[in-house]
Amino acid sequence: MPFATIDDAAKRGVNAVQQYSLLSARALGNLFRRPFYGADIITQADLIGVGSLPIVILTGFFTGGVLALQSASTLSQFGAAAVTGQLVSLSMIKELGPVLTSLMVSGRNASGMASELGSMMVTEQIDAMRALGTDPLKKLVMPRMVATIVMMFFLTIVSDALGTLGGAACAIYLLGQDASQYFHTAYQSLRYPDVAQGLAKPLVFGFIIASIGCFYGMNTRGGTQGVGRATTQAVVVSSVLIIASDFLISKFMIGLFGR
Repeated sequence: MPFATIDDAAKRGVNAVQQYSLLSARALGNLFRRPFYGADIITQADLIGVGSLPIVILTGFFTGGVLALQSASTLSQFGAAAVTGQLVSLSMIKELGPVLTSLMVSGRNASGMASELGSMMVTEQIDAMRALGTDPLKKLVMPRMVATIVMMFFLTIVSDALGTLGGAACAIYLLGQDASQYFHTAYQSLRYPDVAQGLAKPLVFGFIIASIGCFYGMNTRGGTQGVGRATTQAVVVSSVLIIASDFLISKFMIGLFGR
């Protein structure tokens, strides 16, 4: 009996990966097919990007402030408090900015996509859409995927900038450091590989957020309880995949650029 249970679980896992891969591939392939649904993409970009802006601003600003506050006390023990700006800028741009922004957007939008599409599934609205000759993957999934990838790029830039400013506010007004020195070290320490790594990650994270949210939404079963389960699973799985893919991307980038 335990072996049969393990076998069934393995089959369900493989089947879920297969369905997820097919959904993602078809959604990306719909980019090159008409109609384009540009208005839907703009609407989703507004909901995902502009709607997530307040939480991204607050998260980035206070993360940079905490990073400066914690690192300055440690650096001062080695007489290196002057490089606080360098530590904050590199940490925000390479790691904390993309990852924390993606986790915030995942909690807000992956759950929203799963619940919205899941509600449409259990009320048979998506079946009615297919009956009318409209492809749900093109109408519902593709706009969300494109909007999330594009807006994650800009939200990460905002988070990086606000994180650096938050670190500056903490370093200058609380720790008494020199402002010009902080911004000089923060800027001079950046190299092309650092910026490339920090801007490549949100593109992958945006794809993960949208594809996972839409996948669980499109595969919702079991009425309102199923919608709740799909929402929870979308947030958990997308968050874990973001952290795991962050490790893989960092490893690849360090091997490629050497930093």
